[in-house]
Amino acid sequence: MAGPPPIFDRALAVRRADRARQSDASILTRSMADELVARLAFVNRRFEQACLIAPEPAAISAALKAGGQVLGVEERMPAPGDDLALPPARHDAVFSVLDLQSVNDVPGALIQMRRALKPDGLLLGCLFAGETLTELRQSWLAAEAAVTGGVSPRVAPMADVRDLGGLLQRAGLALPVADLDRMTLRYADPLALMREIRALGLSNALTDRTRRPVSRRLLGAAIEHYQRNFSDPDGRVRASVEVAWITGWAPHESQQQPLRPGSAKTRLADALRVEEKKI
Repeated sequence: MAGPPPIFDRALAVRRADRARQSDASILTRSMADELVARLAFVNRRFEQACLIAPEPAAISAALKAGGQVLGVEERMPAPGDDLALPPARHDAVFSVLDLQSVNDVPGALIQMRRALKPDGLLLGCLFAGETLTELRQSWLAAEAAVTGGVSPRVAPMADVRDLGGLLQRAGLALPVADLDRMTLRYADPLALMREIRALGLSNALTDRTRRPVSRRLLGAAIEHYQRNFSDPDGRVRASVEVAWITGWAPHESQQQPLRPGSAKTRLADALRVEEKKI
């Protein structure tokens, strides 16, 4: 039985990322590399052989090695399909940087990464999520409703950070954690934001995207809505970006385990030093 149609044209998204890659990594990649190294510093471990999946892996790999906790890195470009082709139980860490947001089968990808880990191996990754580019999404929707009387998807849906923790558990990862970094970027105008999205290879790759060229009238309406609703007193416009960070571990007997229900030896009231009242 056929499954639901894919949300993303994954092969197109990967081709665009390939074309956008420059000799020097983008500021976005460098920022994510710095954050990845900073988060890894809280893990009291060294990793002999890690796997890194990212559109611009070289700069991230160099930052990981310079941090001193990761000795070897196998760099991998994003896969154009659902099969990540990861060897089983080979790595003691898998890092995924700004790739999962355009994957159709996120639970399946997480399962593949977990299987690629040795016992007690670490999965640490990030992806665009939450309210990322909500201003641009709202402006396109308003413009199309006004100009054409209908709407077509132009900004990809983003994962909810509350769902990601559940997906980590579903993938069989222990000690799952998902949190969100929020930031507001500012641009001279909406066109400057759109140009940067294109330059980063992050343009619309939704399967149901319209193939019709954007008319001047539609573009003008989207820009006008954006500037009217999301500009600051100095005329610059805001763009919300939220990056979800996910962490999980391949199960191992040494990891902390939850207690069985009813196995506590101390009453909560005693621990809090309060009187227990029956209600």
